[in-house]
Formats: sequence, structure tokens, C-alpha cells
Amino acid sequence: MALATISSKTHFYRHHTHGQHPSPNTPPPIAAANDCPPAVKKILRQMHQRGLFGQDCIQLYFTHMIRTCRSGNTIRSYQATLLAFIGFLKAKGKHHIETTTRDDISAYVEYQQDRGLCANSVNTQSRLVYSFLQFLADRDVIHPNVLHRKIRVKVPETLPRAIDPEDIQLLLAAINHVRDRAMILLLLRTGMRIGELLHTRLDDVNLSERRIEIFEAQKNRVGRVVYISDDALAALKRALAERDRISDYVFYGHRGRPLSYEAARCIFQKYLAMAGLAHKGYTLHALRHTFASELLNAGMRLECLQQLLGHSSIEMTRRYARLTDNTRREEYFKAMQIIESEGIRGHYRRDRSLPALS
Repeated sequence: MALATISSKTHFYRHHTHGQHPSPNTPPPIAAANDCPPAVKKILRQMHQRGLFGQDCIQLYFTHMIRTCRSGNTIRSYQATLLAFIGFLKAKGKHHIETTTRDDISAYVEYQQDRGLCANSVNTQSRLVYSFLQFLADRDVIHPNVLHRKIRVKVPETLPRAIDPEDIQLLLAAINHVRDRAMILLLLRTGMRIGELLHTRLDDVNLSERRIEIFEAQKNRVGRVVYISDDALAALKRALAERDRISDYVFYGHRGRPLSYEAARCIFQKYLAMAGLAHKGYTLHALRHTFASELLNAGMRLECLQQLLGHSSIEMTRRYARLTDNTRREEYFKAMQIIESEGIRGHYRRDRSLPALS
């Protein structure tokens, strides 16, 4: 589909929105681009093979994403979601993205729920679709009313899953490989995401200052510094001393490339089985949860932990405050000791001067 047809589609959109025109402050309609990045051409070929419409809008959107330096993982996530969304619209009998309505988005959310996706996954996919539609609304391709009162699925407030202290000891005792011990201890003591650690280069590690510089966080692309504990530092030094080939990466696999996530996951699962913990459902990411929980239990402030974890919002970090229980446990047993030693303290007749609890 030629890019030049976008102007006629915008006319179609205006004609079918009862004369509602955008404000003079909105960006101009999408215009034809002079070039198309190779990655975008690949997406367009996939759309052509699947008979999907909206190639002009998709080309402009992904070209914009590449020019604003979005990561490869982000682009792939958007590609999978947006092509699935357009495929859904096509199955509903739609022929133009410009005719997308709020009911279409609602139906897509229900479709994803019917497929068995969890609430978090449904909301993630909805967020990507809304980002694309916002891009089009800003360029007068769809009516902004489509974005009014965005649909969100309520997500249960589950707690992060940390590894029990005694299980950590069993896990570490089972590790019999120098490199593997360094990898697992670094995840446990730095709180790094597994993708961040696997893409850590030798130049990012400062052994003398006991720190690792993460120049671009895996999720929010914001850099940060993490620090290395005594046991993780000792394990890392041993692993570096035993490297048998040259690679820019601390943990590498075939031909010096970064060790893959699947390889790291298999290594972790192997040691869980050796430690007799395979049935507990621990994941590599649980090491990050354990790091956060242990630091909070040791008295670290939330603001400091937020920086170490690389959370853009402190609300993300606050989840761990609900998980840690040292302070609450101590307060509970202190109060219970008084109750058990002194008996029931007073009568619980209501004081009429106080309002009832709702």
C-alpha cells in the first residue's frame, strides 16, 4: 500500500467523524517518508505476506521508533503485538486502521483474555496498541475519542517471589562450576536483571572499586551503577582468572557471544535440581527479588534500593516493603509477649465518643 494514500484515508476519517476536526495545535497528518529502514522493510514484507492492511501507518510508526533509538527488543515486542492487533481487526471485517473504534479495542482485550493471557500480559499488549493509536491520533489519522477512557484489566497485587534463606544456602552449596557460581552470586548480590548481566562487558566491571556500570538498563534504558559484595567479588575474580578464550563479555557462549538467557536458565535449573529445590518453582528473576528483600530486611532505605534496582517509580520498589517482614514480625511477637504474660488488657466496650470504624 503506497504511502501517498494516507492523505485520502485521513479524508475518509474526517468524513466519517461528523465534521469533527482536530485543533490547530495537533501535528500535521502523516506524510510520505523518503526512506525506510531495513528493519521496517522486513516488517512490511511480513504484513504483505499475511495480507494485513495499514502498512503505511506501520511504516511511519516503526521508522519513528527507530529514529528515536528504541531498542531492538522493544521494536520486536511492538511488531508482534501490532501485527496481531491488525490481524484481529482484519478478522472482524475491518479494512482500514482509520476506522478503529473503542469497541474494537475492548473486543481485542476480551479476545486476549479468552486466550488465557494473564492480566499483566493483556495490559502490556493494550499499552502497546494504545501507543500506536496515540501516534496516529497525534497525526489526525484516527479520532482522539478512540483513546478516551483507556481500557485496563485489574491486576492482582501479587508479591514478588523471593528465595527462602535456607534454600539460598542449599543452592550455593550445590554449585560446582566457577563461572556458574560467579553468575548466580552476581545476580543475587547486585540485583541485576539477567539480560543486563549477560550483556555486561569486561570494560563495564571495575574490580578495584567493586562496581558494575550498566550504561543502559534493560527495561527503561536508564543507566545505573551496582556494587559487588565480598563473596560475589571473590567468585568473579576466580571466574575471570579461568577464562579460556578472549571475549568482550564477562559471561560468554558460542564464538564469544553473550551467554543466552536460555543457557543461563538451564544452568540455574540444573543447580536447583541438584539442591533438591526443583519443585519450588524458583526462577532466575527470583534472585533479584531475594536481593531486594534482603537489603530491606537489613534496613536499607527504599529510595536507595530504588536506585540499585533501576526502578523508574518508587512504587515498584515499595512492593518489596510488603514482602519483607523483619520489622513487622518483631513488633508482632513483642506485642504478643505482653498479651501472653499479662493477659487481656482491658475491656473492649465501645467508647461512644469515638466514631465507628468503617
